[in-house]
Amino acid sequence: MSAAHPLAGPLAAGCDAMGVALDADQQARLLAYIDLLHKWNAAFNLTAVREPAAMLSRHILDALSVLPHLGPEAVLDVGTGAGIPGIPLAIARPGQPFVLLDSNGKKTRFVRQAVQALGLEHVEVVQSRVEQYRKPSPQVISRAFAPLPEMLRLLGHILAGGGRLLAMKAAAAEDEVAALAGHWQVSLQPLRVPGSDGARQLVIIEPSTESVQ
Repeated sequence: MSAAHPLAGPLAAGCDAMGVALDADQQARLLAYIDLLHKWNAAFNLTAVREPAAMLSRHILDALSVLPHLGPEAVLDVGTGAGIPGIPLAIARPGQPFVLLDSNGKKTRFVRQAVQALGLEHVEVVQSRVEQYRKPSPQVISRAFAPLPEMLRLLGHILAGGGRLLAMKAAAAEDEVAALAGHWQVSLQPLRVPGSDGARQLVIIEPSTESVQ
């Protein structure tokens, strides 16, 4: 019998603390993803987070903290990088379509390999700049790659038709929210991530009811 993964206990404890229910197969896939990321990171510098234990808290649990706010619609992860938050969320939501978008060829090659190795048949990986990706999406998520007004400028064509943006932020975003045009409806949700330092929050941005009438 193979030895238990050293992060199996911390992963299970973190999921319990957040109220995230994952079966044994889903937890095994998350641990396998950490192993892949750690292995590839040594050669390709995919993330500044080097240690597997830190990857668990700063990448895996951070991504899973969004689950209570994620709708059932198809998800576009913009600027996915090494597959975060898209891969952990796709493992947690096996019946939900995901598209993972990034312009960096080195990172999308890794993400394609990880998706194949993990058997995530409901995940598509696309290498493209966000400005050139033309397919509208009902639900866009991103670990915020720019200030919110700039994100909405870049994502406007993707959100056309009533899509919602879930922007993961590391710090207070009240000033950025105040700079948004009035035709957006915004809510801020605190995110609790076990083992993570500093405040995390999710900014949910949707067209206001007036703008879609």
